[in-house]
Amino acid sequence: MFDPNEFIKRKIEEIRKLVGNEKVLAAVSGGVDSTTAAALAFKALGPEQIRVIFIDTGFMREGEPLWVKEVLKDVMPIEIVDASERFMKELIGKSDAEEKRKIFREIFYNVVSEEARKWGARWLVQGTTAPDWIETTGGIKTQHNVLEQLGINVREKWGFKLLEPLVELYKDEVRAVARALGLPEEIASRQPFPGPGLLVRCVGEVRTDKLQALRKATTIVEEKLKDLNPSQYFAAIWEDKLGEKIMDNPETYVFEGVKATGVKGDLRAYGPIALVTEWERPYEIWKEIITKRNDVTHVVVQVSEKKDGNYTLSIRAVLTDNFMTADVLKIDRSLLEEIAEEIFEKVPSIRRVVYDVTPKPPATIEYE
Repeated sequence: MFDPNEFIKRKIEEIRKLVGNEKVLAAVSGGVDSTTAAALAFKALGPEQIRVIFIDTGFMREGEPLWVKEVLKDVMPIEIVDASERFMKELIGKSDAEEKRKIFREIFYNVVSEEARKWGARWLVQGTTAPDWIETTGGIKTQHNVLEQLGINVREKWGFKLLEPLVELYKDEVRAVARALGLPEEIASRQPFPGPGLLVRCVGEVRTDKLQALRKATTIVEEKLKDLNPSQYFAAIWEDKLGEKIMDNPETYVFEGVKATGVKGDLRAYGPIALVTEWERPYEIWKEIITKRNDVTHVVVQVSEKKDGNYTLSIRAVLTDNFMTADVLKIDRSLLEEIAEEIFEKVPSIRRVVYDVTPKPPATIEYE
């Protein structure tokens, strides 16, 4: 049985032995993985040896950088590095999921490298966990924090070595370590937030108005669903343009020009999202559709629509222990309709609200 206190004791000894007297940089996102890794290193090394930064990429949730700094102020000091313009310049207009992730990774580590040089750091602490490198090396999708496992020589490319104290752990174990370290419960129980943030929930082409709409809708969805305690829950957005009709009963289409990531067998799939326009057998229908159209990676069921607007807003909520597999949280339609009504009122560019009913596999939890 996993003992978080024994793990902490062992890792502190390892970190001190590995790092010696060299300086260390830690980049946190406010998620439980990166924050736990940074807190563990901070406990091992202290403020004279480690500097903790939060890189604002422009793809964060509303008020996130300041919230993270405030909630962790009694644990470790955090410095916000605003690199949002740099990320936006390179990513606006990009649409392919893997291309977006790889561009993000390159910019992120260039910024980290610059900050490490300023501090004189030769080590970078990051919260890579077992699902991250398993998905990346398995070819399902590129996690931005998986580097050495892909054969990338980070010392040669960016000038630092990696310190990944959580690389053998799964999410439930990371949360246990977070609590044993005394991190605030808001962090220890916080749902995962991907390293590239809203970038991978802005499905397809990245556009400024689309990102702004997603950020507003994300606040609404997270507030409305938090009391249900899903393992992960969020909003995603894409262009509302229906393509080929693939079923009559219930009426089902694929979105034109929209692709999302899935898992077929042990391999990555990148295919269409199917829309069921009727709330009929919502939590069983995905099997029928994916059997009929094997290239479909996600199935969403319509909650509500209005006449105007450019985008579909998808709500996703899952239950999982290890994030390698996940079940869909079955939510009453009345609550989803309530959420849709508020989204329509506050985010005019949203035309349609849907609920993703696809487990993992065959879908991934995130769309990109």
